[in-house]
Amino acid sequence: MVMPTHIVAVGGITEDKEGNILLVKTYHGGWVFPGGQVEEGENLVNALTREIKEESGIDVEVSSLIGIYSNTSKHKGYNGVKIVPTKVMMDFICTPISGELCTSEETSDSCWVSKDEVLTMIEAPAIRERYQAYLDFDGTVNYMEYTTQPEFELKLKRNI
Repeated sequence: MVMPTHIVAVGGITEDKEGNILLVKTYHGGWVFPGGQVEEGENLVNALTREIKEESGIDVEVSSLIGIYSNTSKHKGYNGVKIVPTKVMMDFICTPISGELCTSEETSDSCWVSKDEVLTMIEAPAIRERYQAYLDFDGTVNYMEYTTQPEFELKLKRNI
């Protein structure tokens, strides 16, 4: 039996005391909330705090799990050659504790945006759905399965 290959990733929706949400602008995906792949040997919380710091300059405390998401599409990566495997992603609520906004090799901008304006900036349908899960969060973990290639398709959405 061939062992399955999945990318494990984390995302952090960081809200400050004024109700603003941390967004970063990526070179390939536009405006998103920060996050990324969990590296080998790294736990989810450490991966998330690392990714948010790298992409935005902000140090956070990770609290509640909002949702677990499966992107079951496989597609060519940005280089047009390597196949990107399916992904399992977990989003968490985060609180900023220190740091200054900055950019990185992956981001061209970072900013704090009013919670009500976030959906006007995020264009990627999967990220919009995941942000909506944050807005609707009632303490119950959200689960979604979707594909992003060749286009976004929501296949399953439920609370668990």
